[in-house]
Amino acid sequence: MAIKRRIDPVLGAAALHEWNSTSGGTKAARSVRATAVRFALEELATRAEGNSVEVRVPPFGVTQCIPGPRHTRGTPPNVVEMSDETFLSLVTGKIHWEQALGEGTIQASGLRADLSAYLPLFE
Repeated sequence: MAIKRRIDPVLGAAALHEWNSTSGGTKAARSVRATAVRFALEELATRAEGNSVEVRVPPFGVTQCIPGPRHTRGTPPNVVEMSDETFLSLVTGKIHWEQALGEGTIQASGLRADLSAYLPLFE
């Protein structure tokens, strides 16, 4: 079942481009970062459709993805959480999954909490 997009893909791609063109992305306006994160979360959920891993990018969004056992109640067994800066850097290929894990900028728990096969989303 395809996810319902809330962010217009044109606006999302423009926000991602604007974030990417700023120096390190941290200087982008909060609204630009929020739109870019939500767009990228929707894209991740579309490309890795499933419900076994919860990806959290506080305070901007959360999605479930990766095929496997569905989680419905309580704390999910497979969770990935990171900052918007780290997430957008991963989806654009500025950094790689292993690098972010090594630097401790990702909190990942559970056997399926590895997004390396799905990132980067955009290059």
